[in-house]
Amino acid sequence: MRMEKKRFIQKYPVFVLFAVLALLIVLMAVFAPQIAGDVSPIKGSLKESIKPPSAEHPFGTDKMGRDIFVRVLYGARTSLSSTFILVGVVFVIGTFLGILAGYFGGWVDAVIMRLADMMIAFPGLVLAIAVAGILGASTKNAIIAIAVVTWPKYARLARSLVMKIRHTDFVAAAMVTGSKTPYMLWKYMLPNTITTLVITAATDIGGMMMELAALSFLGFGAQPPNPEWGSMLNEGRNFMQSAPWLMIYPGLAIFVTVVVFNMLGDGLRDILDPRTNEGR
Repeated sequence: MRMEKKRFIQKYPVFVLFAVLALLIVLMAVFAPQIAGDVSPIKGSLKESIKPPSAEHPFGTDKMGRDIFVRVLYGARTSLSSTFILVGVVFVIGTFLGILAGYFGGWVDAVIMRLADMMIAFPGLVLAIAVAGILGASTKNAIIAIAVVTWPKYARLARSLVMKIRHTDFVAAAMVTGSKTPYMLWKYMLPNTITTLVITAATDIGGMMMELAALSFLGFGAQPPNPEWGSMLNEGRNFMQSAPWLMIYPGLAIFVTVVVFNMLGDGLRDILDPRTNEGR
């Protein structure tokens, strides 16, 4: 068992490294209350406002006297949880609709793909801003807005993968033997698409986190005083010259997290897609 773990680490060092880093980031978000102690991410003291980084406040304080380090920790909870929920929602909806379109074809395929084409015809972030503006500013509505413009990517990918195997001999044999449609979708269509879609979802985590942060920065996502990295950047932009730490540390948190999860997605692709390894 130890030899197998050692071989795995030697074969996929990039994946192991960034998996550890991603786990550390998640653990910091989960245990943010324990790490922060009694310091509140929402309540502050005006006597402590706009303090530079120090031993007492490693990341400094904001205009309300709140500790930036604590807010970055709690912001990780909001940013990571909303991103994971967004990826899950887009993955499920896009995969489901794409499999239906590829398997049934005809009017089902036409309706789903025309909806997807309508979404793709507009710039993604602009349409997400419009949807979020209609629904109202909140984290939940930001997730819905980005999901509305992102699911076509997964639907089109799932459809193309299903169409590759839809008319193969083993699928025809299963249909001849009386296999029902739900069984065909679960037993044959989904397993042949899931690997590629999981890789796509893993590599999209960083990008979707950036999109959520962008909506929050523009005021359409998480609302103050709740800590969230994008909204923290928005709060600190007026103090860019006088108190740059208000933007530096939330920006670094976004940068590091996005890089870690992007590299983790690349490492996962190396493991799940043997063609990538052959090409390299």
